[in-house]
Amino acid sequence: MASLSPGPITDRPSPNHGPRPDGVAVDTLVLHYTGMPDADQALAWLCDGRSQVSCHWYVHEDGRIVRLVDEDRRAWHAGVSSWRGAADVNSRSIGIEIANPGHQWGYRAFPDRQIEAVTDLCLAILDRHPIPPRNVVAHADVAPTRKEDPGELFPWGRLAAAGVGHHVAPSTAKGGRYFQRGDAGQPIEALQSMLGIYGYEVPISGTFCDQTAAVVTAFQRHFRPERVDGVADVSTIETLHRLLKALPSLA
Repeated sequence: MASLSPGPITDRPSPNHGPRPDGVAVDTLVLHYTGMPDADQALAWLCDGRSQVSCHWYVHEDGRIVRLVDEDRRAWHAGVSSWRGAADVNSRSIGIEIANPGHQWGYRAFPDRQIEAVTDLCLAILDRHPIPPRNVVAHADVAPTRKEDPGELFPWGRLAAAGVGHHVAPSTAKGGRYFQRGDAGQPIEALQSMLGIYGYEVPISGTFCDQTAAVVTAFQRHFRPERVDGVADVSTIETLHRLLKALPSLA
């Protein structure tokens, strides 16, 4: 395994991985939280053959970095997932697990030292792989009906300021027109189309269905975390417009 620039790295190999498909390049970086009450227990589970889950990298709250799976191997971290029209995200991605108990076990802010380590690790990964900024995503982005990590407390803007990911200043939550479950019509179809253009898997149906609500929720957690409720209010839509406008290319 090659040496990296981020601080000291410990190897703790996980048996849970396989070969990447021939001809599939790494073009996505997925960030997770562990979502377990104990960080060491979470790490042990990722290294247990019975769990059938793993990741490439693990970052403790104090900034220690652990390598579990070589980046040239397919780790089992994203599950059933899709981003920018490509399913089986595991085959084309690198996964980082970030120690945090998550929403079920006392979700809390990520310590500065941990975020500094995550940022350095991400920058090293981006230096090795041609991953475009908008393909640095949350687990919730690629699996919005199943997952919510790393959640609304994760400082995406701070990472973007260091050169990791795609981000714009979110529009402030306010009143005005909004769309929610059960609404239908051309404006809903336009919202779904914009979310799909950015990368989310969402039906272009013109009906604000459960899948659409899950995608809006995931979008809010990542890009407009001031209020996470699955309702497409004015500031959510404005933030989405800003993101699309800020893309260097839709290719």
